[in-house]
Formats: sequence, C-alpha cells, structure tokens
Amino acid sequence: MSDDLGAARRMWHLLEPLHAVVYYAPEAFEEAAALGHATDERWPSYFAWRAAPLGAAGAERVTAVFHSFSPVMTGSYVPGGWSVAAPHEVLAARSRAVDRAYRALFGDRVEGPELAEAAALVRRAAQAADVTGRPLAVANAALPWPDAPHLALWHAATVLREHRGDGHVAALIEAGLDPVESLVSFAAVGAARPEVFASRGWSGQEWEAARSRLAGRGLLEADGTATEAGRALRAEVERRTDEAASGPWAALDGEERERLAELLGPLWVEVIGSGLLPSETTLGIGKV
Repeated sequence: MSDDLGAARRMWHLLEPLHAVVYYAPEAFEEAAALGHATDERWPSYFAWRAAPLGAAGAERVTAVFHSFSPVMTGSYVPGGWSVAAPHEVLAARSRAVDRAYRALFGDRVEGPELAEAAALVRRAAQAADVTGRPLAVANAALPWPDAPHLALWHAATVLREHRGDGHVAALIEAGLDPVESLVSFAAVGAARPEVFASRGWSGQEWEAARSRLAGRGLLEADGTATEAGRALRAEVERRTDEAASGPWAALDGEERERLAELLGPLWVEVIGSGLLPSETTLGIGKV
C-alpha cells in the first residue's frame, strides 16, 4: 500500500470513532428525544442525524446515497422523520449533541490547544476534499463551519468520513455489487458476522438470493465464505476506496500527518475506552 493510500486508511481508522459518537452517545439520544424522536432503538436518530444535510430528502434518495440499507428499512424512518423535526432543527440538535458528547468524553481538553491544533489540521484536509459527485460529502461540506474547535473537528471528520463513504459506494458499484451483495460479500471476507449486517434490514430471502448470485459469479463458496476471486474483488474495492479517499490528505505533508495522528490518538483511546461504540460493526475496521 502506498504512503498516500495508507494515510487515508490510517486517518479513517482514527477519525471514524470521533464521528460515530453522535450515533451512540447518551447526550445524542437525549437531544433526539427532545426533538420528538423515539429512542428505544438508534435508527430514528441515526437516519435523522446522517440524512439532515441532504434536506428533506425522500426515502428513495436516502436509500441510494446510504447504499447498504434495505429500502423497506429506510422507508420506516424517511421521510416520516421530517414531520417530527425539520432538517434545520435536526442539524442544530446534532451540533448540540456533539458538543455535549465531546465535553462528556474529553472534559477540559475540548478547550485545549492540542484539540484546536488537531481540528485545524483535519479542517485543512476536509476543505481540500473534492466533493464533486459525492452527495453526502458535498451536503456536509456546504454546512457552515462551527467556531468551536471541538465542533470543527467533528464537522471535518464527518466531511472526510462521508467523502470516503461516497467513494466506497462508487467502488462497490464499479465492482458490480448491489447493496445487499455488498454486505454479503463483505461478511464473506470476515469483515463482521452476518448477524451484524442484519441491522441493515434485508430479509433472509434477500440475503440468500444475494449469496446465490455471488456464488454464480464464482465469488462465494457453498458455505458462504469468499472464494479467492471473491477476496480479490473485495480487496480491489478497498484499494479503490483508499485511492478515492487519499486526495484530501495530500493537503498535509508527512510531518503534519504524523502530528495529527499523535494528536488524535488520545481522543481515539477515550472514545474506544468509553464503551459507547459496538465492538463489531459493518465497516470492517481492523479486519479488512
């Protein structure tokens, strides 16, 4: 892996947990409940927080840009969620949620010089990102930049996260993998157990039909694990994803990237150590 591709993956590993707290932190659920969303499960707030930059998007658009969710599942939360709270209200609550969650996690460090330094470096990368043709990245990039460094850090991490995610969807499409096939093929290389991918709402019949299609392409064994060709295809998807995500990191030189990793490390440890995030996710971080 080249230095540029390695940097893109390394920074994703460091920044993804800092972004993801908004989907799991108790402060975020409190803000969602204040809007009127149910919080007995995380999906009403997840769809609201993540889709709000798109405006009052319908189910078809959100299904397309999120890619991995069943249309039936997406339709359970979108567009109905906009009648609970309009996108601009969701975005304001999202900022409050991040502010409260980061203060709970990081304490006085949110006002410290090291977090401000990290925020400035990540912002430079985010502002260098070419968001052309990347719907979630461009929607987040168009939002106003927060003044507070800890909120700017989260915003920059989110722009970069969605920039990478949009590129990943493009790589999956180029590989000829539809949404459910994308999940089945990822489970097949050990990214996570199939039960974890069930969170995306596909039925057992849809999952098995995707397995059959992939087996017919020589990508899956009879037991559902990937063939050599299936592993090669998924490795190529990851390579193309890293390649598409590497551009923003050219805005920082090698020393700045190392300094950023040094600054982000303690924050990453704090988030991981908090127990807020699940130990196994559909992203396959650390496994692929």
